[in-house]
Amino acid sequence: MSDSVSHAPGHPGIPARWTSSAKAGVGTALSEASRVWFTISHGILNEIYFPDVDVACTRDLGLVVSDDHGFLSEEKRNAGHEIEWLTPGVPAFRLTNTCAQGRYRIEKTIFAASDHHTILQHTRFVPLIGTLEDYHVHVVCSPHLGNQGAGNTAWVGKYKRADGLFAEREGYALALMSSTPWRKRSVGFVGESDGWQDLQQHGQMEWSYERAEDGNVALSGELDLRECGGEFVLAIGFGHDHPKAAHHALASLLVPHEVTLRKFAADWSEWQDTLLRLDDADPTPDLFRASTAVMRTHGSKSFFGGMIASLSIPWGSARGDGDLGGYHLVWPRDLVQTATGLLAAGAVEEARRVLRYLQAVQEPDGHWAQNSWLDGTPYWRGIQMDETALPILLVGLARREQALSVEEVKGFWPMVRLAASFLVRNGPATMQDRWEENSGFSPFTLATEIAGLLVAAELAELAGETSIPEYLRQTADDWNNSLERWTYARHTPLAEAVGVDGYYVRIAPLDTPARGSPVGGVIDIRNQPLEGASANTVEVVSPDALALVRFGLRRADDPRILNTVAVIDAELKTEFPVGPAWKRYRQDGYGEHTDSSAFDGTGIGRPWPLLTGERAAYEFAAGRRDEAARLTQTMAGFANHGGLLPEQIWDGTDDEAAELWHGKPAGSAMPLVWAHAEYVRMLRTLRDGVVFAMPPQAKARYCDATPPASRFPWSFSLQAVQMPPGQVLRITLQEPATVRWSSDDWATWSDAVTHDPGLGSHIVDLDLSSLPDGGAVTFTMRWTGPDRWEGRNFTIRVSSSA
Repeated sequence: MSDSVSHAPGHPGIPARWTSSAKAGVGTALSEASRVWFTISHGILNEIYFPDVDVACTRDLGLVVSDDHGFLSEEKRNAGHEIEWLTPGVPAFRLTNTCAQGRYRIEKTIFAASDHHTILQHTRFVPLIGTLEDYHVHVVCSPHLGNQGAGNTAWVGKYKRADGLFAEREGYALALMSSTPWRKRSVGFVGESDGWQDLQQHGQMEWSYERAEDGNVALSGELDLRECGGEFVLAIGFGHDHPKAAHHALASLLVPHEVTLRKFAADWSEWQDTLLRLDDADPTPDLFRASTAVMRTHGSKSFFGGMIASLSIPWGSARGDGDLGGYHLVWPRDLVQTATGLLAAGAVEEARRVLRYLQAVQEPDGHWAQNSWLDGTPYWRGIQMDETALPILLVGLARREQALSVEEVKGFWPMVRLAASFLVRNGPATMQDRWEENSGFSPFTLATEIAGLLVAAELAELAGETSIPEYLRQTADDWNNSLERWTYARHTPLAEAVGVDGYYVRIAPLDTPARGSPVGGVIDIRNQPLEGASANTVEVVSPDALALVRFGLRRADDPRILNTVAVIDAELKTEFPVGPAWKRYRQDGYGEHTDSSAFDGTGIGRPWPLLTGERAAYEFAAGRRDEAARLTQTMAGFANHGGLLPEQIWDGTDDEAAELWHGKPAGSAMPLVWAHAEYVRMLRTLRDGVVFAMPPQAKARYCDATPPASRFPWSFSLQAVQMPPGQVLRITLQEPATVRWSSDDWATWSDAVTHDPGLGSHIVDLDLSSLPDGGAVTFTMRWTGPDRWEGRNFTIRVSSSA
C-alpha cells in the first residue's frame, strides 16, 4: 500500500466528545497489579481508565453487525440491552444485546484482568435469523488517551506474533487484540475516515488505512466469525508505550478467560465476605453489595485512599476536551462521605486509607482543595469550609468505630489541629457552600464546622493539649448560638404562604444590611440566565438545613426545624412512582433544560436521590423508623437496571429521543458514589437503631442538655453592627494586636491585649454585659507586629431585637 493510501484522510477529525454518563456498570480488579477501570453504558464499554481512576483513555468500544445485502446494525443504537452482575458485589457483568429487528443476539462478559492492565470482553455472537456465514461483526473503538480526544495517533500493527490495533498519545498507549483473527483492520479520523463512517457509507469495511496521526481517531476491524464459531475474546491493554500496552493485551489473551474471571471474582467475593451483613436491611436485593462495590471501585491504586466522585462525565455526549476533569476528581466532601459509607459497611481498612490520604494532601494552611487530581494538585480553586470540617468528623467517627487505635488517633492530631486552626481563623462563613456556588452562612457548612470543632476539642485532649480544647468548645458555642441570627428568617411572604413563622434559608451572604442576618440580603443564583441570576436570600430554601439535626446541633422536633421541613416540602419535594425526592434549592439551574437538552452552564435543577437518603436520616432521628425505611426503599427504587444510583432524577415528561423518562436517571453523573454511600449509611442506621455517624459531642452539648453560655463573635469576616444586651464580645483577629475600645463615644477608653489560644488566631473578650439596650461599643486595634493603628473604627450597637 502506498503512503498516500495508508495514511487516513480527514485530519484531525471532528471535535472530540465524551459519551453518555448513564453508566449501567463500573468495575475494576481488586489486584493492585491491574491499573484499569471500566464503565458500561448502552450495552457496550465506555470510558476505560488507566493508569489510575482519574485518567480516562477511551470514549467507547462497541460492535457493528452487517450482512452482504444492506443490513447494518450498531449494538449501541439498534439493540435492546440487558445487564446483570456476575455475582452480587462482584463487578463483572453479563450483557445481552438483542437486535431490534430480531436478527442476532450478542452475549458478553466484561471484567478486568487481575494481573495485567487489560479489560477483557468475552463475546458470543448468536444469529437469530440465518447463520454465522450471513453476518459480519466489526469492532469500533475510540481512544481518548490521557483524558483527551484530540492529539491521538492510531495505527494498524503487530506485536510479536499477534495482529492488533494501536493508539498512543503523550505517554499513554492502548492495544486492541482479539482471540480470533482479524479479517480487516483500519484506522481513521472520527467523522471523516473512521470505520463507523466506512460502514455507514458502504455496509462493510472498504477502507484499510494504516495510520492516522495527531487527531481524534478511531480503530476498527472485522472479526473472523467462522474461525471462532461466533465466540471470541477482545482484549484492550494499556501501558505507557505501545509495546507495554500490547504485552498486557496479548498476555491476557493467552490465559483462558474462565481462569482470569475466576481470579477476578474470587478476590471480590473475599473482600465482600469481610463486610458487615447489612443485606437483611436492604429493601432491594443486592443493592447493598452493588453499593459497596461501587465505592471500592472508585478508589485509586497509586494514591491509596484517594477516591473520585464518579466514573462518569455529566452530560458527556455534549462535553469535549475542555471538560478535562469530569467527575473523575477527588472532592474532599465526597471522599469523606464515601469513607463514612465504607465504615458503615465495615470496610475499616479502606476508611483508614482515606484518612491517610487526606493527611497527605492537606494544604499547608490546614484546608483541603475544593477538588483535585489524585496527586493532590488542585483543579478548581474555591474554598469550602465543610470540606475542612468533614475530615475532622471522619477521624472522630473512625475512633468511635474502633477503626483507629488511640496511638493512631494521636497520629492524626497534627492534621486535625491544622484543620481546626483554619476553621477558627477563617470561619464560620464559607467562600462556597457544599453545592460550590455561593458564599456566606450555610446551615450545612455551619453544622459541620461546629460539630467538627467539638470533635477536634476531644481529640486535642487526647493529644495532651491544654488551652486548645476549651477554646474550640467556646468557638463552637459562639457559632452555635448565632446560627439562627445568621440563617433563620421570620415573617416572610414564603413563611406566610406555607403557614409557618420562619425557616432556615439556604445560605445568607455576609453583606446584608443587618450584617449577619438573612433579612434584606440578595444572593446570586448560579446556572441561570442573566435575567434570573439573583434572588432575595429569604426566598431560597434548601434541604441543607436538615444537617443541623444530622450533626447533632438541633433536635428533630425543634419548632424551627419543623417549620423548615414544611417549607422544604412545599417548595422542593417531587413525588415519583417509587416515592419522593428533593431538589437542592429553589431556582436551582444545575440540570437539563426544559426541552431536555443537556446542561450547558444553565438549566433547571432536578431532584437528587441522595437528598432522599438525607431525609430518611432525619425521619429516623425524629423517631419515625417506618418512614425512614420507606424513604430508604424509595432511594433504592431510583437505581437503574445495573444497580447504580444517579446524581439526579428526571422530573419532566418522557422524552425517548433524549433517553429521559419520568422518575428515572437524568443526564448528570451516574453512578454518584456519594449517593451509594448515603444508601449504605441508611442501611446501617436501620440495623443499629441510631443515626449512623451523628457526632455524639454535638448532640450531648446542644440537644441533650442546655447549651452553654456563649460570647458574641466578631471578626473581620463577621462584622456585625448590632448585638443583644448582656453579652461578652469576643474579637478574633488573624494577627496579635491591642484592642482599644470605648462605650461612651471615646470620652473614656480601655485597652485589651489579644492572646493566642494555640491555633494561630488572636482573641480578646470585652465584657459588655452592663451596656443598656440602645448603647454602643466602638473599637479599633493597634497591630503588634508592624506597630500601627488599623486606621478605622468599628461600632456595634446593643439592641434587644438583634
